[in-house]
Amino acid sequence: MISQAKSLGAFQWSVPPLDQNLGKASSSCAQQKVLQAATQHSRRLTRYLYYIEKQTFVRASSSEGSASRQPASIESTKKQGWRLPISIDFLKGGLMEEKKGDKNLPPIVQAGDPVLHEPAQAVESSEIGTPELERIIDQMVDVMRAAPGVGLAAPQIGINKQIIVLEDKPEYMTRVDRDELQDQEREPFDLLVVINPKLSKKGRRTAIFLEGCLSVDGYRALVERHLEVEVTGLDRNGDELTVQARGWHARIFQHECDHLAGTLYVDKIVPRTFRTVANLRLPFASGVPRPGPVKDD
Repeated sequence: MISQAKSLGAFQWSVPPLDQNLGKASSSCAQQKVLQAATQHSRRLTRYLYYIEKQTFVRASSSEGSASRQPASIESTKKQGWRLPISIDFLKGGLMEEKKGDKNLPPIVQAGDPVLHEPAQAVESSEIGTPELERIIDQMVDVMRAAPGVGLAAPQIGINKQIIVLEDKPEYMTRVDRDELQDQEREPFDLLVVINPKLSKKGRRTAIFLEGCLSVDGYRALVERHLEVEVTGLDRNGDELTVQARGWHARIFQHECDHLAGTLYVDKIVPRTFRTVANLRLPFASGVPRPGPVKDD
């Protein structure tokens, strides 16, 4: 079984192990002590803690100290492996807390959830155009725009399917310095939905720039990417499409296709460049390559 600790201020609490046969907390007394201690050290703990085990979850009440087995939601059954806890919504200001006005949107899954670290499954032709797949795509677009972000992969909302959405709006350009936009070769583009994308890198030219990720919230790092790519796949109607992308557009494609391979940008970062957003403008360590195109030798 799996036990995972989370920090509540100066207090550490651990998820009690689950009994494999009964699907209940192995010690109700121990569970009550954990919940009581957590309440004393933080008022941000809500009434319930949630756990998931494959296609069922145990719901533990802090007032009753009991657990009961209930059917899992459709979304949770699509995830592979363990995810403890299901969410951290009970932490005020947590990374997965839903924004006001976006209560109907699924939360963005954060690093550590197995769905982000395993290859996604191809979408079957019979699934394209179905209400279920259309709903997933619509949710992905809504979550990406609400974040806001310029790309999102299905695993980031807990769906183990090869689907990506991308969009770089003109208004996003106003947040970036003009010289930086030019260095990044960044141009706006309309919404793209790609099912089962296949990415091919073109040429040998690469560039190094800071990247972030909605699933690694609050951090940035330098990543080297190819400047030109070709992406083939299907649109949401099942029609074949081919996209030639360059510059920042190509970078977004590479970032999102990495998600479908179970890879995060932090798996590819330039060493000694990982930093918080608050430290974004601080100088890099000695010897770290400067952001921009990589010169050919």
